[in-house]
Amino acid sequence: MNIQQLKEAARIINEGGLVSFPTETVYGLGANTLNSVAVAKIFALKERPSFDPLIVHIASLDDLKMLTENPSDAAMQLAKKFWPGPLTLVLPKSKLVPDIVTSGLPTVGIRMPDHQIALKLIRMAKCPIAAPSANKFGHLSPVSAEHVRKQLPDVDYILDGGMTTVGIESTIISVEGNVCTLLRPGKISLNDIEKALPGRFVFNTTKPEKLVAPGLLKSHYSPNKPLYIYNQTNVRLPDASGLILHGQKDLLTNSHKIIYTSKTHNQLEIAANLFSALHTMEDDATVKQIFIEPVTESGLGVAIMDRIKKAAYKYQPTA
Repeated sequence: MNIQQLKEAARIINEGGLVSFPTETVYGLGANTLNSVAVAKIFALKERPSFDPLIVHIASLDDLKMLTENPSDAAMQLAKKFWPGPLTLVLPKSKLVPDIVTSGLPTVGIRMPDHQIALKLIRMAKCPIAAPSANKFGHLSPVSAEHVRKQLPDVDYILDGGMTTVGIESTIISVEGNVCTLLRPGKISLNDIEKALPGRFVFNTTKPEKLVAPGLLKSHYSPNKPLYIYNQTNVRLPDASGLILHGQKDLLTNSHKIIYTSKTHNQLEIAANLFSALHTMEDDATVKQIFIEPVTESGLGVAIMDRIKKAAYKYQPTA
């Protein structure tokens, strides 16, 4: 990545265009947060419903204070502890944030990405960047520039930073007074949050009735082929099946193609390789349906299974 590419991307952002850029989680589709017309282009290109709010990406804590109304001590503690990093804070928004960014809600999701290309772009553009994942709404999340090109060929500019490292979207936490609510699991767990705020806060996982953050729909992150959760290792799969596994095992299967996200059930490896494996299966013309092994829902496994269940929801919960 050279400085001229970053300058061009920043120019496009400043002129109201859309730029896809890498973060540590997935690739984002970015526009100037303070330009309502530019943000509207995100919804149009992604075919994203207007009721689904966006996350705003920043490069300094000064931006957090600009975009929110009096951020609480808890919010500032979490920001200082986990930023830059895969944590989004949902906080009361300031009057500077256009309603289109937040889908008319009084709160805004904000994070500081842990990726030098993303941070340099935000600083060079001199504005916070609103950016959901750079894919068609509800489809597989992009973890490489090629995944962006496949789904959004008409984006104005793509900054290619190679494969992402975390591989799944950020944890989302709502902070209201002394109550912290886990809205979307990610690499940073609720236990991590509790440790960072000892003693003075109430933590819960009850989702709000309104869609106050991205990734809360039951069906999301889906490939364009049937996807089934495969938890019966002694069952033969249909012909032309793809199978995604997270560790070596003996299988009674005639699946056409097997991809391992990890050879040892390492959760960091599984998360980093999950969407890449699904993209590979989606792009393989010989694969007609995909089966994926579940993981234990502990630690990062909670976030991994959140993505797997939502990706498979429109087909069947299990196979």
